[in-house]
Amino acid sequence: MSLKVTGKNPSGKHLEEIKRSSNYKKDGFENLSATPMTLQDSSYYEVLKKYLKKNPDAKPSATLPSVKTDLKNLQSDKPTIIWFGHSSYFIKSSGKNFLIDPVFSGHAAPVSCMVRAFDGADVYTPDDFPEIDYLVLTHDHYDHLDYKTISKLNPKVKNILCSLGMASHLIYWGFNENSITELDWWQTNELDDGMQITATPARHFSGRGIKRFKTLWSSFILKTASHNLFLGGDSGYDSHFKEIGKKYGPFDIALLESGQYNTAWPFIHMMPEETVQACVDLEAAVLMPVHWSKFTLALHAWNEPVKRVLEKARELNVRVTTPMIGEPVILDQSYPNTRWWEF
Repeated sequence: MSLKVTGKNPSGKHLEEIKRSSNYKKDGFENLSATPMTLQDSSYYEVLKKYLKKNPDAKPSATLPSVKTDLKNLQSDKPTIIWFGHSSYFIKSSGKNFLIDPVFSGHAAPVSCMVRAFDGADVYTPDDFPEIDYLVLTHDHYDHLDYKTISKLNPKVKNILCSLGMASHLIYWGFNENSITELDWWQTNELDDGMQITATPARHFSGRGIKRFKTLWSSFILKTASHNLFLGGDSGYDSHFKEIGKKYGPFDIALLESGQYNTAWPFIHMMPEETVQACVDLEAAVLMPVHWSKFTLALHAWNEPVKRVLEKARELNVRVTTPMIGEPVILDQSYPNTRWWEF
């Protein structure tokens, strides 16, 4: 393992600047609500025993199906979303290319033998991408900020939009400081062609090593001339979804985490049923569940998240799109919903 993969936390002038944030308290950032990492009565020993026992359905029994879309020649005049499994996806809108939390190295950990991607989940590589007008990074966990991937993408990236404090990692890894815009919660940055992006609160945490909370974690709103998209990042359920919906909704689509949950850590990741409720709170017309179907980071079956999301969505009358990896979602036009995970 290269020590560089862990990145570098803010220091010096940069640290003093981010300490001015109202979300920075004492030695790090804090959530809006008290957010323990685990329940007080949860036993690490019991959780470890379950991990070692292994769920036989934690990984797919066959290679995941996918669609190999030509990302360099997307033609629709509507916002188009291509999902790559977990929380990595590409958006083309108004002629601009956005890439969110790309992880294409085959693993989501500081060493390559850990947290391996499912077979078929890594059919895309950095070579498949056109120039990236905006690389959007929600937080610095390994399953969202991948050193190997973004290092390969570096020559293609024009601008980076990220949560407050993350520039330290990026500059350490060779990115041009002038291309990076950090955003605190509720801050908006004006983009080309009348588009804008706003960082909004999430209920989670950060850290690539022993120290946590040194950089911020966020969700983002991408507003174009014609559409409003919510890009969820990682978040436990809380009242911030309703607040975001009141301030910035309604949304045409909400991409929300739906996997890697457990009753032992209920505050930092949503249960699938809470994912659907968050979509309702946001006043989103369509839910696209992400943060599943690539890595095993929890104890549930690999396809349990989408099954539970769909069951709750039927109850609450929420429209859900469930594309295969690489299958385009075109707003106002195409919302794939085949049950491709049933094999």
